[in-house]
Amino acid sequence: MNYITPVSRVALASHAEPFARLARTAAAALTLAMGLSLSASQAWAAAPAASSAAANGTTNAATTATTAPAAQTVTDLAGRTVKIPANPHRILLGESRLLSAVALLEGQQPLARIVGWQGDLPAMDPQTFDAYARKFPQIRQIPLIGKATEDSISDEKALALKPDVAIFSVAGHGPSRYNALVKQLEATGTTVVFIDFRVHPLQNTVPSIKLLGEVLHREQQADAYIAFYQQHLAAVENVVNKIPENQRPKVFVDMLAGVWDAGCCHTAGKGNFGEFVQAAGGRNIAADLLPGVLGDISMEQVIASKPDVYIATGSRTKPGLASLRVGAETSEHDAQASLAQLVARPGFDTIKAIHDGRVHGISHNYYDSPYNILAIEAFAKWFYPQQFKSLDVKATQAELYRRFLAVPVSGADWVDAPLAQAPAQAAAQAAAQKEAAR
Repeated sequence: MNYITPVSRVALASHAEPFARLARTAAAALTLAMGLSLSASQAWAAAPAASSAAANGTTNAATTATTAPAAQTVTDLAGRTVKIPANPHRILLGESRLLSAVALLEGQQPLARIVGWQGDLPAMDPQTFDAYARKFPQIRQIPLIGKATEDSISDEKALALKPDVAIFSVAGHGPSRYNALVKQLEATGTTVVFIDFRVHPLQNTVPSIKLLGEVLHREQQADAYIAFYQQHLAAVENVVNKIPENQRPKVFVDMLAGVWDAGCCHTAGKGNFGEFVQAAGGRNIAADLLPGVLGDISMEQVIASKPDVYIATGSRTKPGLASLRVGAETSEHDAQASLAQLVARPGFDTIKAIHDGRVHGISHNYYDSPYNILAIEAFAKWFYPQQFKSLDVKATQAELYRRFLAVPVSGADWVDAPLAQAPAQAAAQAAAQKEAAR
């Protein structure tokens, strides 16, 4: 993995030569006044970092030092050179689902510096929002700058929050690279940085976390997560890299399965979930069918491709349509039952993987999350159950949450197989869905 490294660093000023004897008294007074002012401005920034380190059982001299960090410039994931403020304490997020990344670095106070965001988290992943709200009820009072789309954002609301740092994604539902809000924020002194967990997650997850560590002055926490991520990714790659291409399973990822009015099929090509398939040793059938990262293919194309493994993703439901129920506050039984409804849809049994019973489901939210290592491990275990017999994905998830997050796991984020159904029940269910689709 290639890290994003600072383009330049502004060195700390060297100690000045002693002033002339007659100026010593005035200089000392000025130094004392500046020191008192600096200490006051640093007090807030040091506290969250110290509590985060304590929560993880670590000590970091950088988080408790009384000297301001050196000013620096870094390159973000949009290729922009940006200056990092010394003591950022007001964070604006584009998409509120970027909380998943910020929370990794903020320890036991994930919301402490967030002053505003869009409303996509409560709208698109209400289970996770509610899980945070139980421990941090103040999440409901965080000001919204818009809903779940870029065109819903209010520039006035964003600017009124007076953020020190604004964190946006290179693609998604939030402000884009050339949105007018970017220049408006920068004109007020706000540092705007772009990260990416969505377009090319295998390439950009580590650089994005490293960048956030620098921006938020949480370098130790960022380095710890990067080490965790790379260790688990390497363990998967060490196995799958030995498997010849022609022996790798063909995989179809049915993204937001059942939610689309057309019925089939939204998926990933060269990027996004497609990269998870590749990292886990699979062959994504849509890689050569889509011109971009995400898009739609027909049921006929899916059937003709004869996938060996079918993976559904889900995050929200739509009345009258079957969809995958997984994520926070979802039981294993409910996840399995929802997957069973999906594979019972008329015509889907003609897909080779579904006919053969190699059917799985996973949270759609991994499509834009630094926790995507869990999806990669789950895929690897599904593709190669014997080679990864000892791999415990739930143990990896438990370690991630225990070491880096303040809110515990509260539901099934993936499901290994559909709930077994009696033939009569399955037939009745399929008939009911066929009737509803008319």
